Amino acid sequence: MLTIKRPRLGVILACAAYIALLLNIPFYRQVLALVPLNSLHNGLIVASMPVALFSIISVLLLLASFVWLERPLAVLFILLAAAAQYFILTYGVIIDRSMITNIVDTTPAESFALMSPRLVITLLLSGVAMALLVCWVKYKPAASLAKAVVPRLAALAVTLLAILLIAFFFYKDYASLFRNDTQLVKAINPSNSIVAVWSWYRHHQMDNLPLVRLGEDAHLSPQAQAGEKKNLTILIVGETSRADNFSLGGYGRVTNPRLAQDAVIYFPHTTSCGTATAISVPCMFSGMPRKAYNEQLASHREGLLDILQRAGLSVLWNENDGGCKGVCNRVPHQNVTQLNLPGQCIDGECYDEVLFHGLDDYIRNLKQNGVIVIHTIGSHGPTYYNRYPPQFRTFTPTCDTNEIQTCTRQQLINTYDNSVLYVDYVVDKAIALLKAHQDRFTTSLVYLSDHGESLGEDGVYLHGLPYHIAPEAQKHVPMLIWLSQDYQTRYAIDEACMQTRAARDAYSQDNLFSTMLALTGVQTREYHAADDVLAPCRRAS
Repeated sequence: MLTIKRPRLGVILACAAYIALLLNIPFYRQVLALVPLNSLHNGLIVASMPVALFSIISVLLLLASFVWLERPLAVLFILLAAAAQYFILTYGVIIDRSMITNIVDTTPAESFALMSPRLVITLLLSGVAMALLVCWVKYKPAASLAKAVVPRLAALAVTLLAILLIAFFFYKDYASLFRNDTQLVKAINPSNSIVAVWSWYRHHQMDNLPLVRLGEDAHLSPQAQAGEKKNLTILIVGETSRADNFSLGGYGRVTNPRLAQDAVIYFPHTTSCGTATAISVPCMFSGMPRKAYNEQLASHREGLLDILQRAGLSVLWNENDGGCKGVCNRVPHQNVTQLNLPGQCIDGECYDEVLFHGLDDYIRNLKQNGVIVIHTIGSHGPTYYNRYPPQFRTFTPTCDTNEIQTCTRQQLINTYDNSVLYVDYVVDKAIALLKAHQDRFTTSLVYLSDHGESLGEDGVYLHGLPYHIAPEAQKHVPMLIWLSQDYQTRYAIDEACMQTRAARDAYSQDNLFSTMLALTGVQTREYHAADDVLAPCRRAS
């Protein structure tokens, strides 16, 4: 077997150069976009950055070499940087704590959907192969301890000096650049991944704190208890539906043909709490407004479903999207994906129609007021073509691959619009289910997507960018309410008023909490009339 021997210092510096120069392409691209090369000074700033990165990585590896840890550290750096670079270049993502949360919460099926020949080949060549090479190369033995240590100490001194000189000449420029574009540092590999993982770990250290109770005064209103009929509400939590592609909101294509016939009240000016499920879903059920939302508190505090259950409602959560992110932990819930129903489920993922399995019988046996939450997989990417059955392939040609960046923009939009057509079918089916039980229940429905999606605009795909820099497509979400005639009469709701306000006013996921309390007839001090979309349109009795 061929053995390659190289000086230890040479291997260390080669690893540092590889990471700094070839695995930080996204960072250099962003720097070049921010620093115009119109002066010698700017040119020197840009030129100094690869030197700075090389020097910093070299210092870390050199220090690790004195305790024989430079190889595992180099391997870790290479694998992290290679993976991060691929996803930044391919999808335009940002590596931060929220992205780590998305990775941790991703199901095996969702992970598999991201796999592609391009990803595998890229990671094998840029990451795994180089990491194996680092492990394979043997060190040339030094003639003495001094000759083994002195060169590394000298290299350490030189790289530290380089860092100090760059700081001396360009500190103000660096500080201004990184202060004006706070996301730039998140493009530096591999520090972005390491910092993000550490931030995620520190953030979740408090997850096991005692549960904070909420809405202990919750009870059904006299109006909700009166009469022979019970209340039944279906809440559909959408996934990755962007409002821009809903024809109910004015999109040029007819993507909501069924809902257009259902007399729904559509809210075209609605924004999400976050740009990823792991943020938005806990936020919308927490009762905290987006600007005051505290992830750590939400992770160990009761939410909307706990209050509804405490008030005496039967609550059921049906799951088809990899988990409820903790909001259904204390109420009855089932993962219908695991049923693996023939014709509905393929390779660990199911069409959203599977969510209705057994629901008709459940409603027939329901003896009290109830809320059913349906968590859909909706339009989750990048495999949009797997989100709808073949009969919904209306807009063609489609993008039938997970390498969505290789499709034309029109192919991608066609495929996404087909998934919205199927969302339309699923929500309409839920309304039909409620209509079928109107002899026993006063019925209503809410649909609200968790976040939107980028479809290649400005080179950005999917979702999950930090909220303050995320494009509107990732934050602008569809919301609609359907109220049976019986509900409108019993609770004195002026539908014309609702339609007018919905079309005119701005709303957000902050409105869901109090709206659901009011919709289900639950009274509690946690209710805020200003957030209840029904409140302005209740006729005086």
